Amino acid sequence: MIALTLCASLLACLHAAPEDALPRPTPAQLAWHDTEVGMFIHFAPNTWQDREYDNLSTPLNQINPVSLDTDQWAQVADDMGAAYVVFVAKHAGGFCWWPTSTTDYSVAHTPWKQGKGDVMADLARSYAAKGLKLGVYLSPQDIKHGAAVGGRCATPDAQAAYQAVFRAQLTELLSNYGTMFEVWFDGSLVFDVSDILRAHAPDAIVFQGPQANIRWVGNEDGVAPDPCWNGAKFDAKAWGTLTADDAIPGGDRWLPSECDARIRANWFWNTRNETTLKSVPDLVRMYEHSVGRGAVLLLNHTPDTTGRIPRADHERAREFGQAIASRFGAAITDTSGRGTVVEAMFSSPRTVGDVTIMEDITLGERVRAYRIETLSDGTWTPCATGTAIGHKRIHPITPVRCEGVRIVVTQSIGDPVIRRLAAHAAR
Repeated sequence: MIALTLCASLLACLHAAPEDALPRPTPAQLAWHDTEVGMFIHFAPNTWQDREYDNLSTPLNQINPVSLDTDQWAQVADDMGAAYVVFVAKHAGGFCWWPTSTTDYSVAHTPWKQGKGDVMADLARSYAAKGLKLGVYLSPQDIKHGAAVGGRCATPDAQAAYQAVFRAQLTELLSNYGTMFEVWFDGSLVFDVSDILRAHAPDAIVFQGPQANIRWVGNEDGVAPDPCWNGAKFDAKAWGTLTADDAIPGGDRWLPSECDARIRANWFWNTRNETTLKSVPDLVRMYEHSVGRGAVLLLNHTPDTTGRIPRADHERAREFGQAIASRFGAAITDTSGRGTVVEAMFSSPRTVGDVTIMEDITLGERVRAYRIETLSDGTWTPCATGTAIGHKRIHPITPVRCEGVRIVVTQSIGDPVIRRLAAHAAR
Protein backbone atom coordinates (compact mmCIF):
# COMPACT_ATOMS: atom_id res chain seq x y z
CA MET A 1 0.00 0.00 0.00
CA ILE A 2 2.83 2.40 0.88
CA ALA A 3 4.58 1.53 -2.40
CA LEU A 4 1.37 2.15 -4.38
CA THR A 5 0.86 5.52 -2.64
CA LEU A 6 4.42 6.62 -3.37
CA CYS A 7 4.06 5.52 -6.98
CA ALA A 8 0.82 7.49 -7.36
CA SER A 9 2.44 10.59 -5.84
CA LEU A 10 5.40 10.33 -8.21
CA LEU A 11 3.10 10.02 -11.22
CA ALA A 12 1.14 13.07 -10.05
CA CYS A 13 4.35 15.11 -9.88
CA LEU A 14 5.47 13.94 -13.30
CA HIS A 15 2.13 14.89 -14.84
CA ALA A 16 1.62 18.15 -12.94
CA ALA A 17 0.39 21.05 -15.05
CA PRO A 18 3.36 23.08 -16.37
CA GLU A 19 1.87 26.27 -14.94
CA ASP A 20 2.59 24.89 -11.46
CA ALA A 21 6.29 25.42 -12.14
CA LEU A 22 5.97 29.10 -13.08
CA PRO A 23 7.64 31.63 -10.76
CA ARG A 24 5.15 33.73 -8.82
CA PRO A 25 5.45 37.01 -6.91
CA THR A 26 5.51 37.18 -3.13
CA PRO A 27 2.83 39.24 -1.35
CA ALA A 28 5.40 42.05 -0.96
CA GLN A 29 6.17 41.99 -4.67
CA LEU A 30 2.45 42.03 -5.51
CA ALA A 31 1.95 45.13 -3.35
CA TRP A 32 4.95 46.76 -5.02
CA HIS A 33 3.58 46.03 -8.52
CA ASP A 34 0.31 47.73 -7.60
CA THR A 35 2.04 50.98 -6.60
CA GLU A 36 3.03 51.50 -10.28
CA VAL A 37 4.67 54.92 -9.62
CA GLY A 38 7.15 55.98 -6.96
CA MET A 39 9.18 59.13 -6.35
CA PHE A 40 12.97 59.21 -6.02
CA ILE A 41 14.56 62.14 -4.11
CA HIS A 42 18.25 62.95 -4.69
CA PHE A 43 19.75 65.52 -2.31
CA ALA A 44 23.37 65.69 -1.08
CA PRO A 45 26.33 68.10 -0.66
CA ASN A 46 26.89 67.92 -4.42
CA THR A 47 23.61 69.87 -4.74
CA TRP A 48 25.72 72.81 -3.49
CA GLN A 49 28.52 71.93 -5.94
CA ASP A 50 26.61 71.75 -9.26
CA ARG A 51 27.84 68.16 -9.51
CA GLU A 52 26.38 64.66 -9.73
CA TYR A 53 28.92 63.28 -7.23
CA ASP A 54 30.14 64.86 -4.00
CA ASN A 55 33.83 65.85 -4.18
CA LEU A 56 33.84 66.57 -0.42
CA SER A 57 34.63 70.24 -1.09
CA THR A 58 31.60 71.80 0.64
CA PRO A 59 32.18 72.72 4.30
CA LEU A 60 29.39 71.35 6.45
CA ASN A 61 28.71 74.84 7.85
CA GLN A 62 27.47 75.80 4.36
CA ILE A 63 24.83 73.06 4.22
CA ASN A 64 21.79 74.79 5.65
CA PRO A 65 18.62 74.13 3.61
CA VAL A 66 16.55 76.63 5.58
CA SER A 67 13.30 76.00 3.68
CA LEU A 68 13.47 72.19 3.67
CA ASP A 69 9.91 70.99 3.99
CA THR A 70 9.19 67.29 3.77
CA ASP A 71 5.45 68.06 3.73
CA GLN A 72 6.09 69.77 0.39
CA TRP A 73 7.98 66.73 -0.86
CA ALA A 74 5.05 64.53 0.16
CA GLN A 75 2.63 66.84 -1.63
CA VAL A 76 4.68 66.60 -4.82
CA ALA A 77 4.56 62.80 -4.60
CA ASP A 78 0.81 62.85 -3.99
CA ASP A 79 0.16 65.26 -6.85
CA MET A 80 2.25 63.09 -9.17
CA GLY A 81 0.26 59.99 -8.28
CA ALA A 82 3.20 58.27 -6.57
CA ALA A 83 2.49 55.66 -3.91
CA TYR A 84 5.96 55.53 -2.34
CA VAL A 85 9.21 57.47 -2.07
CA VAL A 86 12.83 56.34 -2.10
CA PHE A 87 14.93 58.98 -0.36
CA VAL A 88 18.68 59.11 -0.90
CA ALA A 89 19.64 59.16 2.77
CA LYS A 90 23.29 58.63 1.83
CA HIS A 91 24.70 59.07 -1.68
CA ALA A 92 28.13 58.00 -2.89
CA GLY A 93 29.92 60.85 -1.12
CA GLY A 94 28.98 59.43 2.27
CA PHE A 95 26.98 62.36 3.72
CA CYS A 96 24.08 61.15 5.88
CA TRP A 97 20.77 63.05 6.21
CA TRP A 98 19.99 61.45 9.57
CA PRO A 99 21.98 61.92 12.82
CA THR A 100 23.96 58.71 12.55
CA SER A 101 26.37 57.55 15.24
CA THR A 102 28.77 56.21 12.58
CA THR A 103 30.32 59.37 11.11
CA ASP A 104 30.64 63.11 11.59
CA TYR A 105 29.84 63.59 7.88
CA SER A 106 26.14 64.03 8.59
CA VAL A 107 23.29 66.46 9.07
CA ALA A 108 24.06 66.56 12.82
CA HIS A 109 27.21 68.54 12.01
CA THR A 110 25.47 71.23 9.91
CA PRO A 111 23.75 74.45 11.02
CA TRP A 112 20.36 73.18 9.79
CA LYS A 113 18.07 73.13 12.82
CA GLN A 114 21.14 73.80 14.96
CA GLY A 115 22.39 70.31 14.26
CA LYS A 116 19.21 68.72 15.63
CA GLY A 117 17.57 67.96 12.30
CA ASP A 118 16.68 64.52 10.98
CA VAL A 119 15.35 64.43 7.42
CA MET A 120 14.48 60.73 7.65
CA ALA A 121 12.29 61.34 10.70
CA ASP A 122 10.58 64.31 9.03
CA LEU A 123 9.99 62.26 5.88
CA ALA A 124 8.53 59.36 7.80
CA ARG A 125 5.98 61.69 9.43
CA SER A 126 5.13 63.56 6.22
CA TYR A 127 4.62 60.46 4.13
CA ALA A 128 2.62 58.66 6.78
CA ALA A 129 0.28 61.65 6.90
CA LYS A 130 -0.32 61.26 3.14
CA GLY A 131 -0.66 57.48 3.30
CA LEU A 132 2.52 57.05 1.25
CA LYS A 133 5.10 54.31 1.72
CA LEU A 134 8.70 55.13 2.69
CA GLY A 135 11.82 53.73 1.06
CA VAL A 136 15.49 54.49 1.56
CA TYR A 137 18.64 54.55 -0.59
CA LEU A 138 21.84 53.75 1.29
CA SER A 139 24.83 53.92 -1.05
CA PRO A 140 27.33 51.07 -0.60
CA GLN A 141 29.87 53.34 -2.29
CA ASP A 142 31.18 55.91 0.20
CA ILE A 143 33.92 58.29 -0.93
CA LYS A 144 34.36 59.72 2.57
CA HIS A 145 35.13 56.26 3.95
CA GLY A 146 37.16 55.00 0.97
CA ALA A 147 34.61 52.48 -0.28
CA ALA A 148 34.19 51.99 -4.03
CA VAL A 149 31.12 50.72 -5.91
CA GLY A 150 29.45 47.87 -4.06
CA GLY A 151 31.17 48.86 -0.83
CA ARG A 152 34.50 47.37 -1.88
CA CYS A 153 37.57 48.67 -0.02
CA ALA A 154 41.27 48.52 -0.87
CA THR A 155 42.50 46.38 2.04
CA PRO A 156 41.02 43.70 4.33
CA ASP A 157 41.31 45.99 7.34
CA ALA A 158 39.57 48.85 5.52
CA GLN A 159 36.91 46.41 4.30
CA ALA A 160 36.17 45.19 7.80
CA ALA A 161 36.00 48.72 9.18
CA TYR A 162 33.67 49.96 6.45
CA GLN A 163 31.38 46.94 6.67
CA ALA A 164 30.89 47.71 10.35
CA VAL A 165 29.99 51.31 9.50
CA PHE A 166 27.59 50.33 6.72
CA ARG A 167 25.87 47.65 8.78
CA ALA A 168 25.37 50.13 11.63
CA GLN A 169 23.95 52.72 9.22
CA LEU A 170 21.56 50.21 7.70
CA THR A 171 20.41 49.09 11.14
CA GLU A 172 19.74 52.70 12.17
CA LEU A 173 17.69 53.39 9.04
CA LEU A 174 15.64 50.21 9.21
CA SER A 175 14.94 50.25 12.95
CA ASN A 176 14.24 53.92 13.73
CA TYR A 177 11.81 55.17 11.07
CA GLY A 178 8.94 52.74 10.90
CA THR A 179 8.19 50.13 8.25
CA MET A 180 10.51 50.44 5.25
CA PHE A 181 8.81 49.63 1.96
CA GLU A 182 11.90 49.59 -0.28
CA VAL A 183 15.67 49.52 0.28
CA TRP A 184 18.14 50.55 -2.41
CA PHE A 185 21.73 49.28 -2.63
CA ASP A 186 22.88 51.10 -5.76
CA GLY A 187 25.69 49.25 -7.52
CA SER A 188 24.95 46.09 -5.51
CA LEU A 189 26.77 44.89 -2.38
CA VAL A 190 29.95 42.84 -2.04
CA PHE A 191 29.10 41.77 1.52
CA ASP A 192 26.13 40.26 3.28
CA VAL A 193 23.46 42.21 5.21
CA SER A 194 20.74 39.57 5.06
CA ASP A 195 20.56 39.28 8.85
CA ILE A 196 19.75 42.99 9.20
CA LEU A 197 17.10 42.84 6.48
CA ARG A 198 15.49 39.78 8.08
CA ALA A 199 15.48 41.42 11.51
CA HIS A 200 14.24 44.89 10.58
CA ALA A 201 12.69 44.82 7.07
CA PRO A 202 11.66 41.24 6.24
CA ASP A 203 8.95 42.38 3.79
CA ALA A 204 10.91 45.17 2.11
CA ILE A 205 11.47 45.39 -1.62
CA VAL A 206 15.24 45.25 -2.15
CA PHE A 207 17.02 46.80 -5.13
CA GLN A 208 20.31 45.08 -6.00
CA GLY A 209 22.56 43.15 -3.66
CA PRO A 210 22.36 39.42 -2.79
CA GLN A 211 18.82 39.78 -1.36
CA ALA A 212 17.40 41.66 -4.36
CA ASN A 213 13.77 40.93 -5.18
CA ILE A 214 13.48 43.50 -7.97
CA ARG A 215 15.97 44.38 -10.68
CA TRP A 216 17.24 47.49 -12.42
CA VAL A 217 15.68 47.89 -15.84
CA GLY A 218 19.11 48.64 -17.33
CA ASN A 219 18.75 52.33 -18.26
CA GLU A 220 17.89 55.65 -16.62
CA ASP A 221 15.30 56.71 -19.19
CA GLY A 222 12.18 55.17 -17.69
CA VAL A 223 11.92 52.63 -20.52
CA ALA A 224 11.29 48.92 -20.07
CA PRO A 225 11.90 46.52 -22.96
CA ASP A 226 9.02 45.05 -24.92
CA PRO A 227 8.43 42.32 -23.88
CA CYS A 228 9.39 42.78 -20.22
CA TRP A 229 9.16 39.33 -18.61
CA ASN A 230 9.31 39.02 -14.83
CA GLY A 231 11.00 35.62 -14.67
CA ALA A 232 14.72 35.20 -14.02
CA LYS A 233 17.17 32.40 -13.39
CA PHE A 234 18.81 32.56 -9.99
CA ASP A 235 22.58 32.90 -9.87
CA ALA A 236 24.02 33.91 -6.50
CA LYS A 237 27.08 35.55 -8.09
CA ALA A 238 25.17 37.83 -10.47
CA TRP A 239 21.74 38.04 -8.84
CA GLY A 240 22.11 41.58 -7.51
CA THR A 241 23.14 43.01 -10.88
CA LEU A 242 20.62 41.40 -13.23
CA THR A 243 18.71 43.80 -15.50
CA ALA A 244 15.62 43.49 -17.67
CA ASP A 245 17.88 42.13 -20.43
CA ASP A 246 18.26 38.99 -18.29
CA ALA A 247 14.51 38.40 -18.13
CA ILE A 248 13.08 35.16 -19.47
CA PRO A 249 9.51 33.87 -19.85
CA GLY A 250 9.53 31.49 -16.92
CA GLY A 251 12.77 31.08 -15.01
CA ASP A 252 12.92 29.98 -11.40
CA ARG A 253 12.45 33.32 -9.59
CA TRP A 254 10.12 36.33 -9.86
CA LEU A 255 12.31 39.42 -10.33
CA PRO A 256 10.35 42.38 -11.77
CA SER A 257 11.88 45.56 -13.19
CA GLU A 258 11.96 49.04 -11.68
CA CYS A 259 12.48 51.95 -14.09
CA ASP A 260 14.36 54.75 -12.33
CA ALA A 261 14.32 57.97 -14.33
CA ARG A 262 14.97 61.70 -14.01
CA ILE A 263 12.48 64.54 -14.35
CA ARG A 264 15.46 66.77 -15.22
CA ALA A 265 18.59 65.84 -17.15
CA ASN A 266 20.49 65.18 -13.90
CA TRP A 267 19.81 63.28 -10.70
CA PHE A 268 20.70 66.34 -8.60
CA TRP A 269 19.53 69.93 -8.87
CA ASN A 270 22.08 72.37 -10.26
CA THR A 271 22.05 75.95 -11.44
CA ARG A 272 22.09 74.94 -15.11
CA ASN A 273 19.45 72.24 -15.54
CA GLU A 274 16.10 74.01 -15.07
CA THR A 275 15.53 74.10 -18.83
CA THR A 276 15.90 70.32 -19.01
CA LEU A 277 12.66 69.69 -17.12
CA LYS A 278 10.78 67.05 -19.10
CA SER A 279 7.49 67.94 -20.76
CA VAL A 280 4.18 66.31 -19.90
CA PRO A 281 4.14 64.38 -23.22
CA ASP A 282 7.65 63.13 -22.44
CA LEU A 283 6.55 61.94 -18.99
CA VAL A 284 3.37 60.31 -20.29
CA ARG A 285 5.43 58.48 -22.90
CA MET A 286 7.76 57.35 -20.10
CA TYR A 287 4.74 56.02 -18.19
CA GLU A 288 3.55 54.10 -21.25
CA HIS A 289 7.00 52.56 -21.69
CA SER A 290 7.43 51.59 -18.02
CA VAL A 291 4.13 51.01 -16.19
CA GLY A 292 2.55 50.25 -19.57
CA ARG A 293 5.05 47.42 -20.05
CA GLY A 294 4.57 45.84 -16.65
CA ALA A 295 7.32 47.64 -14.72
CA VAL A 296 7.21 50.24 -11.92
CA LEU A 297 8.29 53.84 -12.61
CA LEU A 298 10.50 55.55 -10.00
CA LEU A 299 10.63 59.20 -11.11
CA ASN A 300 13.27 61.43 -9.54
CA HIS A 301 12.82 64.90 -8.03
CA THR A 302 15.62 67.22 -6.98
CA PRO A 303 15.35 69.68 -4.07
CA ASP A 304 17.52 72.78 -4.49
CA THR A 305 19.87 74.28 -1.89
CA THR A 306 16.92 75.78 0.01
CA GLY A 307 15.61 72.25 0.55
CA ARG A 308 12.45 72.67 -1.53
CA ILE A 309 11.54 70.97 -4.78
CA PRO A 310 11.41 73.87 -7.30
CA ARG A 311 7.98 75.24 -8.13
CA ALA A 312 8.28 74.41 -11.83
CA ASP A 313 9.09 70.78 -11.01
CA HIS A 314 6.17 70.54 -8.60
CA GLU A 315 3.82 71.94 -11.22
CA ARG A 316 5.13 69.51 -13.84
CA ALA A 317 4.59 66.62 -11.43
CA ARG A 318 1.00 67.78 -10.87
CA GLU A 319 0.39 68.08 -14.63
CA PHE A 320 1.81 64.61 -15.18
CA GLY A 321 -0.39 63.11 -12.48
CA GLN A 322 -3.45 64.83 -13.92
CA ALA A 323 -2.63 63.63 -17.43
CA ILE A 324 -2.38 60.00 -16.30
CA ALA A 325 -5.58 60.26 -14.24
CA SER A 326 -7.43 61.85 -17.16
CA ARG A 327 -6.28 59.27 -19.67
CA PHE A 328 -6.41 56.08 -17.62
CA GLY A 329 -8.38 56.90 -14.48
CA ALA A 330 -11.76 55.96 -15.93
CA ALA A 331 -12.57 53.41 -18.59
CA ILE A 332 -15.35 53.04 -21.15
CA THR A 333 -15.65 49.46 -19.97
CA ASP A 334 -13.77 47.30 -17.52
CA THR A 335 -13.95 43.53 -17.10
CA SER A 336 -12.02 40.41 -16.18
CA GLY A 337 -12.20 36.77 -17.17
CA ARG A 338 -10.63 33.39 -17.63
CA GLY A 339 -9.87 31.55 -20.85
CA THR A 340 -8.43 32.28 -24.27
CA VAL A 341 -11.03 34.94 -25.14
CA VAL A 342 -12.19 37.72 -22.82
CA GLU A 343 -14.59 40.35 -24.18
CA ALA A 344 -15.66 43.78 -22.95
CA MET A 345 -18.72 45.22 -24.70
CA PHE A 346 -19.94 48.83 -24.64
CA SER A 347 -23.47 50.07 -24.04
CA SER A 348 -23.13 52.18 -27.20
CA PRO A 349 -20.41 52.78 -29.84
CA ARG A 350 -17.40 54.72 -28.53
CA THR A 351 -14.03 55.86 -29.90
CA VAL A 352 -11.20 53.96 -28.22
CA GLY A 353 -7.60 55.20 -28.03
CA ASP A 354 -6.00 52.89 -25.43
CA VAL A 355 -6.53 49.33 -24.23
CA THR A 356 -5.23 48.17 -20.85
CA ILE A 357 -4.79 44.52 -19.96
CA MET A 358 -3.60 43.01 -16.69
CA GLU A 359 -2.82 39.39 -15.97
CA ASP A 360 -3.51 37.70 -12.64
CA ILE A 361 0.18 37.40 -11.77
CA THR A 362 -0.56 35.57 -8.53
CA LEU A 363 -0.61 32.57 -10.90
CA GLY A 364 2.58 33.57 -12.69
CA GLU A 365 2.95 34.79 -16.26
CA ARG A 366 0.77 32.33 -18.14
CA VAL A 367 0.09 34.38 -21.26
CA ARG A 368 2.83 34.08 -23.89
CA ALA A 369 1.15 35.63 -26.96
CA TYR A 370 -2.10 37.47 -27.63
CA ARG A 371 -3.88 39.97 -29.83
CA ILE A 372 -6.34 42.77 -29.10
CA GLU A 373 -9.37 43.16 -31.34
CA THR A 374 -12.14 45.75 -31.66
CA LEU A 375 -15.72 45.06 -32.77
CA SER A 376 -17.24 47.27 -35.50
CA ASP A 377 -20.31 46.42 -37.60
CA GLY A 378 -20.23 42.83 -36.44
CA THR A 379 -16.58 42.24 -37.35
CA TRP A 380 -13.67 41.74 -34.97
CA THR A 381 -10.53 43.49 -36.26
CA PRO A 382 -7.03 43.10 -34.75
CA CYS A 383 -5.51 46.38 -33.50
CA ALA A 384 -2.52 45.23 -31.40
CA THR A 385 -0.47 42.15 -30.58
CA GLY A 386 1.90 41.26 -27.77
CA THR A 387 3.61 38.58 -25.75
CA ALA A 388 4.24 39.49 -22.08
CA ILE A 389 1.39 41.07 -20.11
CA GLY A 390 2.52 40.69 -16.51
CA HIS A 391 1.15 43.27 -14.09
CA LYS A 392 -0.06 45.65 -16.79
CA ARG A 393 0.18 46.20 -20.54
CA ILE A 394 -1.07 49.42 -22.10
CA HIS A 395 -1.66 49.45 -25.86
CA PRO A 396 -2.14 52.90 -27.43
CA ILE A 397 -4.03 52.17 -30.64
CA THR A 398 -5.12 54.14 -33.69
CA PRO A 399 -8.43 55.65 -32.51
CA VAL A 400 -11.33 53.49 -33.69
CA ARG A 401 -15.07 53.75 -33.16
CA CYS A 402 -16.33 50.40 -31.99
CA GLU A 403 -18.81 48.51 -29.85
CA GLY A 404 -16.38 46.42 -27.84
CA VAL A 405 -12.85 45.08 -27.36
CA ARG A 406 -11.47 41.65 -26.62
CA ILE A 407 -8.23 39.85 -25.93
CA VAL A 408 -7.54 36.62 -27.77
CA VAL A 409 -4.77 34.61 -26.14
CA THR A 410 -2.99 32.61 -28.83
CA GLN A 411 -0.32 31.00 -26.63
CA SER A 412 -0.27 30.30 -22.91
CA ILE A 413 1.06 28.03 -20.19
CA GLY A 414 -2.14 26.71 -18.66
CA ASP A 415 -5.44 28.55 -18.54
CA PRO A 416 -5.07 32.36 -19.04
CA VAL A 417 -6.52 34.49 -16.26
CA ILE A 418 -7.10 38.16 -17.13
CA ARG A 419 -7.33 40.41 -14.09
CA ARG A 420 -8.45 43.40 -16.13
CA LEU A 421 -9.43 44.30 -19.69
CA ALA A 422 -10.28 47.99 -20.09
CA ALA A 423 -10.90 50.32 -23.01
CA HIS A 424 -10.15 54.05 -22.68
CA ALA A 425 -11.62 56.90 -24.69
CA ALA A 426 -9.46 58.45 -27.39
CA ARG A 427 -7.93 61.76 -26.35
